Amino acid sequence: MNPLPHSSAIAPISNADFAFQIIPVTTAAEQALFLDVPAIVYANDPHWVPPLRSSIASQLAPTNPFFQYGTLQAFIAVETPSTSSPPKPLGRIVAAINRRLIDREGENIGLFGYFECIDAAAIAQSLLDAASQWLRSQGMNKIRGPIDLSTHNNCLFLVDGFDSPPLIMMPYNPHYYPQFMEQNGWHKAKDAYAYNFPLDEPLPQEFEKAYHFACKAGVSFRPIHTKGKDFETDAISLYHLFNKAFSANWSSTPRTQEEFLEEAKSLQDLVDPDVFPVAEYNGEMIGFWMALPDYNIALKHVNGKLNWLGILKFLWYRRQIDQGRVIAICALPEYRRKRVALALIYLGMMGGIKKGKPYQRAELSWVYEDNFPSRKLIETSGGKIYKTYRIYEKAL
Repeated sequence: MNPLPHSSAIAPISNADFAFQIIPVTTAAEQALFLDVPAIVYANDPHWVPPLRSSIASQLAPTNPFFQYGTLQAFIAVETPSTSSPPKPLGRIVAAINRRLIDREGENIGLFGYFECIDAAAIAQSLLDAASQWLRSQGMNKIRGPIDLSTHNNCLFLVDGFDSPPLIMMPYNPHYYPQFMEQNGWHKAKDAYAYNFPLDEPLPQEFEKAYHFACKAGVSFRPIHTKGKDFETDAISLYHLFNKAFSANWSSTPRTQEEFLEEAKSLQDLVDPDVFPVAEYNGEMIGFWMALPDYNIALKHVNGKLNWLGILKFLWYRRQIDQGRVIAICALPEYRRKRVALALIYLGMMGGIKKGKPYQRAELSWVYEDNFPSRKLIETSGGKIYKTYRIYEKAL
């Protein structure tokens, strides 16, 4: 992590309950405290799924390709000890500069992410102020978040729908985080939705008709490959499709092929090919329905550590998985008349309910509020909004 001079640490602040201070993360011990924060914040939350500590640590490590085009500074809030006892972490935040985003939007936009904080407004404000101050010192004039370095990582605050756990790779936070933002003058930049799909309700007939129409139009469909060279070939095709289909997504920047393949390999063993169909035309991939089983059901029991005990727990509890998350539906625009998107929805949903499959429902997430074509397609197929998320902005 990029250290700040120790003189930049924020002075201790008194609170009605305790004194605390905000310090930049510069040592291994401070990084360990940074990683400890979520377990304290969510200690009594039945819906929280602990993130893998190793995953968060690797995202902030100098080996992350992010540092080829960005920089960051992490901060932690710690209780000022009255004795020689070790400091107790109370909150954390990361300020980041993603130069790809700046180049794309033509504005000096800084990011904050990895935010976690106990229910104490003064601490939250001090963390947000520390991130803002650092970004201002780096020449930024606007701050946006939560975004963990880029929207390809964790982003968004949950603002509605706190009554159930998050599905795999989706954010979750205490109900008081949005209050922190509104109290400190932040405004909504954009909302996003998660849609619930009960699998006991049939799709409208037009989706099956679209599948047969696409097949007659020369489109072929198959499950994603998950092994060997075929997997790597499919992953490269997915990478190019993502860049074509989603390059205009708000606040997003294209990943390098290296970054994309690294993430693909990390998910390779989690894929269920029956719920990950791809569409091809003349041997070229032109669309996909990307879904994963909800491994959060198993990860909830490993306490953020995939050591030997954590792996055993993961293997045991993965048998309870009964739902999945649809991460993306993609069909290149030039094949829209061949009804590829509707056909992929049909195949993905049929794959989820075929004999022997455990899935009772699916979630499609997340979809920006102003992505009206996708929302219309999802809602036509029976999806209903059940969670709302938000990204905030503020001038510096």
